[in-house]
Amino acid sequence: MSFGFLPNEGQPDFEAMMRQFSEMGLDPNALMGAKTFFESAQSVTAAGNQNLITIDALRDIARKIIAAKGEQPIGTSDQKKVLDALEIANTWLDAEILFPASSSNLQPAWSKRDWLDSSLLSWQGLIEPLALGMADALANVINGAQAGLPVELSGLENQSPEQQKAMKEMLARLLRSFMGTLIATQLGQSIGAIANSITGANDVAIPLSAGAHLIPQNIQEWSQGLGLPEAEVEIYLALREVSASRLFANTPWLMGYIGDVITTYGKGISIDVEAIQRQAEEAMSSEDFDINNPQSLTIAIDKGLFTPQQTPAQELALTKLEMALALIEGWIDHVISQVAADRIPSFNALIENSRRRRATNSPMQQLFATLLGLEVSPRKMREAATFWGEVKVLRGADGRDKCWEDPAFLPMPNDLKDAAAFLSSVTVPDDLSGLI
Repeated sequence: MSFGFLPNEGQPDFEAMMRQFSEMGLDPNALMGAKTFFESAQSVTAAGNQNLITIDALRDIARKIIAAKGEQPIGTSDQKKVLDALEIANTWLDAEILFPASSSNLQPAWSKRDWLDSSLLSWQGLIEPLALGMADALANVINGAQAGLPVELSGLENQSPEQQKAMKEMLARLLRSFMGTLIATQLGQSIGAIANSITGANDVAIPLSAGAHLIPQNIQEWSQGLGLPEAEVEIYLALREVSASRLFANTPWLMGYIGDVITTYGKGISIDVEAIQRQAEEAMSSEDFDINNPQSLTIAIDKGLFTPQQTPAQELALTKLEMALALIEGWIDHVISQVAADRIPSFNALIENSRRRRATNSPMQQLFATLLGLEVSPRKMREAATFWGEVKVLRGADGRDKCWEDPAFLPMPNDLKDAAAFLSSVTVPDDLSGLI
């Protein structure tokens, strides 16, 4: 393979580059997005302030997904109806959880776009480290920081050392931009899908935005086909929203904790060139691979052609992330069960339906599965809910909630089996003075 797009006075021939990458089966649209990113990055100073994932890109992609399904406006009656449901939920939860209710807001009912606009900055900060890890891994291969590709395979064997260096640096920058474009596209599509399905601001069980808000249009669609009273559905979903909102408002470390484990995973991403070559040979020799079909490479990629091996640090990061998500969902299920199981006649049907949807049809689950290979099992969520119930029996509701004061108190998978042993191994604080 020989590349016909060596830099001319420092500027690559993007048209030639697009043609050759397209022949390799890479998406020309994504490549053109990388080209735009690459060109705009030339005006950015060496301070490194250019984000691989931009807010504007995420917003544009997500809004198209929302528009494709349709969005209903929020009216005055929606605001009153949601406010009433949230007030009931807060009243019920006051006697159960230690975390105080957040201050009331003037817009308790949100549209899909309201949620999108409020969460974009958090999404960018959460996934940017992962995009950087993937981009840097690609750049390292091109720059020879790892094993590197043999020169004869790169099409640069007839070029001078200066030309080879310039070409590798340019390719590294382009592939970095290309990876940012791919991740931004995938993330934007996922955010749009999430906006079309979530029932409240905190329904994804990650602290993305402040306050408790419900999305009436999605609640209506969520309840279709259940055959359950509308009022019971609204109160149930309001309880989930309020409990999550209280938890996130009073555990300011939680978003940073989740971000740190994703950053750790991203920093550990590397590309084993020899493994890629072996996988490429296997893919090319398979019946599904057709050298004359440009999409064959894309198919091979989808089957894991470039999937890196996880390091022990990455495996630990995924375990911590899975546990954090399971413990959040488990705590929410537990506390609302304590206050609503005897008050809402259809509560058991509602919580089972909610768990089933999170396990089988959750855009959030799909996003983490695609980007991190992580799937939080329904069994783990149930174990977490049972764990919190046992903690309450042993330490009371306040003692249960005090476990959230510091990430050091979060249990790991084996700890879920014996709450008493876990509690004896840690010191739960006497008060929550550190919470805000």
